[in-house]
Amino acid sequence: MVFCFRPTLRPLFGLGVGLLGAGCANVVNLSDPSGPRFAGAHAPTTVVAADADATTLRVATFNVKLARHVDRAIAVIRETPELRDADVLAMQELDERASEEIARALELNYVYFPGAIHPTDHRLFGPAILSRWPIDSAWKLVLPHEGDVRQQRRTATAAVIRVHGRPVRVYAVHFEIQTRVSRAEREDQVGAVLADAAGASEPVVIAGDFNSWTIGNYLTKRGFAWPTRDLGRTVLLFDWDHIFVRGLSVARADSAGVVREVRGASDHRPVWAALAMGRQPGGDVVAAP
Repeated sequence: MVFCFRPTLRPLFGLGVGLLGAGCANVVNLSDPSGPRFAGAHAPTTVVAADADATTLRVATFNVKLARHVDRAIAVIRETPELRDADVLAMQELDERASEEIARALELNYVYFPGAIHPTDHRLFGPAILSRWPIDSAWKLVLPHEGDVRQQRRTATAAVIRVHGRPVRVYAVHFEIQTRVSRAEREDQVGAVLADAAGASEPVVIAGDFNSWTIGNYLTKRGFAWPTRDLGRTVLLFDWDHIFVRGLSVARADSAGVVREVRGASDHRPVWAALAMGRQPGGDVVAAP
């Protein structure tokens, strides 16, 4: 089936002649690395953390299914300590309204780069990074290979976040589903993220919906730890939502989990991991710039 985008979206964000001439299409890709870009700063300007927190980075990821039930997603995050207390939250299938609404409700900073206008809901579609810490810089990473059927090109949202005064590089990802790209093409998509992070001196976090479990072996062979490896199903019969890290260690044997009850917010279950950063010398109060 061929889907058409709404005419009212054609001038959106100055997409210009290329979009105007697209007519009916499977998907409208937004492959400009510079944007569209949405960001907001809703976290308190001063973060006060206990001494123990200064040694731990809490990361979570949540695919919220086209952001159709944002209120339910916010409730799940608020009422789940492992999500509510996360330093970094990677989210997938957001639009610009949902990104702002979630960040404002939870008092988080955020950055969001959509990768496409989705053909089902005719809204922006892509991953976002939210954090209670300052976001120093952010960029959009356009991944290789368009998927079969819709010809959608996936993107990742990347950011350097200053956690307890120390930089951490984070990628929020949502790779193409298995029926639309080959295994080699999926590895190319993950490889593009690894290439972008290759020269980073700071710790690296890659979190999101990988639409695969076996791709984890590709990442572990390239030096990434996999704290969410054995959590079980995160969507239907599959365990596709994961967190991978480099330059960080798992805090404890029970330092990762999956939230089973999502109250209809999504078909995915969020996952989380607590990671050891090491102690930061001098104080536990970090003022945001």
